[in-house]
Formats: sequence, structure tokens, C-alpha cells
Amino acid sequence: MRILIINGPNINMLGSREKGIYGAKSYKEMCIFLRDEAEKLDMEIDIVQSNCEGEIVGYIQESFEKHDGIIINPGAYTHYSIAIYDALKSVNVPTVEVHISNIYSREEFRKKSITAEACIGQICGFGIYGYILGMLGLKQRCGLL
Repeated sequence: MRILIINGPNINMLGSREKGIYGAKSYKEMCIFLRDEAEKLDMEIDIVQSNCEGEIVGYIQESFEKHDGIIINPGAYTHYSIAIYDALKSVNVPTVEVHISNIYSREEFRKKSITAEACIGQICGFGIYGYILGMLGLKQRCGLL
């Protein structure tokens, strides 16, 4: 099973950004952790990150017929990107939205996800382990668990 993990704006700043919310692991450390865990689950993953909405749309479109699933952390685009929503709907690739923090226990504007409506599920509040939960969810959805 091949999964694309897409990280949006500021996820590349993990480890230095609001450690009380996002943890102390750097983005590079998180990617190593995710690759190690994916290998244990017999999954192949590609990981990308962009601070630009159009690049994220491009990654989604490129996943068509290339990946069996997507895990996306759209960052701030979660709350207003119809372009990302439309891209997810257009490729018909099962997608799980992941957030490191619990977006529902934060500022009011973070409590609405536009992009989640294009996903099969959403995981938030479990730190970077949420990505592993997303992998498991996609594996189960594809009948591999």
C-alpha cells in the first residue's frame, strides 16, 4: 500500500514552533518516525510539505492512480481552502485529515474544517501519532487489516 502524506504551512517548523502545542520533535525527526512506522505496517509512504496552496493542490492531483491513500495536514488551509477541498474530491483517493493539536479545543476559527468534508475521516489531538492512526485507518479502509 502506497500512501502520500501532505503537510501544509508551517509544519516544517515543528520542533521550534509552539512546542507546548506541537511537540519538540523537528519536522525531519517526524518524517523519520513516520517512515519507520510505515515500514512496520508494510506500507510505502511519500512525504511532502509546502507552504503554498497551489503546490498542495498539485501534490493531490499527482496522487491520482499513484497512491492508494492520502494523509493530509493542511495546516491553516484547513479552515478556508476550497481549492484543496476540490482537489481532494477530484482525485477520489481515500484521504484522512490529521492535525497534531486538537483543533476543537483551540481558537474559534480553528474549529471549522473545510477540507475534512472531502475526507473519509479526521484525526486530531494525538500529536504526530495521529499520522500513524491515519495509516491504520487507510489500511483498514482498503481491507488490509
